[in-house]
Amino acid sequence: MEAEVISLARQLIKKPSYTPDDAGCIPLIMQRMEGQGFQGTHHQLGLVDNVLIWHGENEGPALMFLGHTDVVPPGDVKSWLHDPLSAHVEAGILYGRGVADMKGSVAAMVLAMEKFVGQNPNHPGKIALMLTSDEEGVAVDGVKRFMPMMAEKHHFDYCLVGEPSSAEVLGDTVRVGRRGSLHVIIKVKGKQGHVAYPQNASNPIFLAAKAIDEMGRFVWDKGHDDFPPTSFQVSNINAGTGVTNIIPGELTITANFRYAPVSSQQSLAEQLTTILNKYNLTFELDWQLSGEPFYCQDDTFKQALRTSINHITGIDPVFNTAGGTSDGRFVAPFGVATMELGPINKTIHQVNECEKISHLIQLESIYLDLINRLLLK
Repeated sequence: MEAEVISLARQLIKKPSYTPDDAGCIPLIMQRMEGQGFQGTHHQLGLVDNVLIWHGENEGPALMFLGHTDVVPPGDVKSWLHDPLSAHVEAGILYGRGVADMKGSVAAMVLAMEKFVGQNPNHPGKIALMLTSDEEGVAVDGVKRFMPMMAEKHHFDYCLVGEPSSAEVLGDTVRVGRRGSLHVIIKVKGKQGHVAYPQNASNPIFLAAKAIDEMGRFVWDKGHDDFPPTSFQVSNINAGTGVTNIIPGELTITANFRYAPVSSQQSLAEQLTTILNKYNLTFELDWQLSGEPFYCQDDTFKQALRTSINHITGIDPVFNTAGGTSDGRFVAPFGVATMELGPINKTIHQVNECEKISHLIQLESIYLDLINRLLLK
């Protein structure tokens, strides 16, 4: 007989919820949980579906699970061993787009919450699940807008995000924070001219070359606790009109900082400006802050999650802040201790995304054990 968490995960995988389309995942979850005594509030913001489903009151400890129902497109469907929406099971492995990122986690959260409430209908505190269909996309009309709305009425002490944090075996890695993500577009000004008359022009590519080299070697900070030093990467450089006989008048550099809490947009901007000024460049900077860093320092939450993982799997997890960004960056600023634990991340966003059935069953058990430790302590 198929485990209920696997049955729910397969139902979710079969829905083509390519970001930002929820494709009916949230209504499915709301209907089953409201039928078991949970309350829910569903808000569509733009094209995005958002929901908070909860049980209990604001008095006492409050734990919120955070997840997303949207997935990235499957790519070349012909390259998949099985239809990415078929939720195919073979040799103890569940295949499908989103099984690891993160419909498997969502299913495990739902089952853990339902079982906890079934066993403890009059429990203290509050258990909640927040879902959005805007995590894999631009992430504007999802948790970024929805969390401030919910924070007006709901208090949470802890948040566990179901992002696929595990590396080799379930539970071996917990994200206790994430680096900040800061984008910058650097426009270096030169003077356009004919390539045969360089004395009448000023090539911004040559002007910026030494500055680009220094930016790549520069030590922006030395990191902090579980955070590595800030990373600066150039993702694109563009200049010229496409014509071979014109010296360009402007060079555009697109770059990104992944930064530790010891740095900030202001400090990074000041350092970058100093480098550019060092080489007497004429430039413009256009900044976009994708998310500030967050870091969980709540020892009660950390110890409870570590103990739950060890109790179910026998593993002592590693705590780190690796990887990209997550929706946790929109929750932590409200004073909520935030961490991430989910399936293996080796196949996420890839062809033939998959996860072991045993891992999803264990994940449900870890989530349930954690709820018990935090709410019934």
